[in-house]
Amino acid sequence: MRMIQKETDKFFAYLREYLTIYLPKQRRCSPNTVKSYQDAFNLYRTFLSEIKGIPFVKITLGLFDYTTINEFLDWLQSSRGCGASTRNQRLAAMNSFLNYVAIQDPTMMEHYVKVKSIPAQKTGNQPLKSMSEEAVASIIRQPDISKPNGRRDRFFLILLYDTAARMQEILDIRICDIHLNASSPYLYLTGKGNKTRQIPLMGKTISHMESYFKEFHPEMKRSPQSHLFYTVIKGQAGPMSPENVACFLRRYGNKAREGCEEVPEKLHAHIFRHARAMSLYKSGIPLSYIKEYLGHSHINTTSIYAMADMEMMRNALEKASYIGTPEQSKAVWEGDEEMILRLCGLR
Repeated sequence: MRMIQKETDKFFAYLREYLTIYLPKQRRCSPNTVKSYQDAFNLYRTFLSEIKGIPFVKITLGLFDYTTINEFLDWLQSSRGCGASTRNQRLAAMNSFLNYVAIQDPTMMEHYVKVKSIPAQKTGNQPLKSMSEEAVASIIRQPDISKPNGRRDRFFLILLYDTAARMQEILDIRICDIHLNASSPYLYLTGKGNKTRQIPLMGKTISHMESYFKEFHPEMKRSPQSHLFYTVIKGQAGPMSPENVACFLRRYGNKAREGCEEVPEKLHAHIFRHARAMSLYKSGIPLSYIKEYLGHSHINTTSIYAMADMEMMRNALEKASYIGTPEQSKAVWEGDEEMILRLCGLR
């Protein structure tokens, strides 16, 4: 019994060091990445409890073996309906933890080597989920602006679309990140890897922001470190949660879809980001600029918007369909190497 207790103590010690020291301080992972890894271990804990009958207080490092982790991954897909991408993320968390443990405890190296041999599943190229500007406008009209929460939600949606930001980037904005008095007003967004970028603000968005400040951040009470969006629970203001955003997005999306079929059935914040990026691309903004706007590390990530735009490709083909001799009409792609590469499927 004492030996079992010693093994569980060892597991808890390694897990705590891994989540509170190694990931955030040594690897300098973002809070979102740390939370993702925490979620993986909470799911593993649930699997061991519900399927194996092993309570959390009796988990040992020996349970992180090839067979048990394989069963866990199968359980994620068969019982919880997770896709290949989620499965791969959870497997990556297990591999990372076992690597950390094996470096300090060589007796765990065998487990790490075997688990590392579990292959990641192919995810395939998923179609880009976006929506039209009409659908965006329909959603933004849904909040009841006669109520404070409605006015807050409407501004959140406007800022989410105008900046093409990730949801967490919006939730992390503090008052000190906003610079409305600059010659060209802008705000700072902090993205993946704690990288910051400047985003210019459009005139209408600035107008909405000024109104929002007057109501939710009056000048006499305004603190530079306050979160732009917050909720008040039992008299205490705290940063708005992703769950709060997901809740009102789902509500407004369902309501908007009653009058606009183009609104996606499963609306989430990232679709606004895709919609804004597609709008910029259709307006002729070069992909290199859109890359910086979105905070992508590589242009290859941004190129999905060029690949996804079937409407632009169709229009180009229609314009290129001419009647008469080549001397009378000119193909739209003539002299445009980038368009030729896209039409041929090489971009």
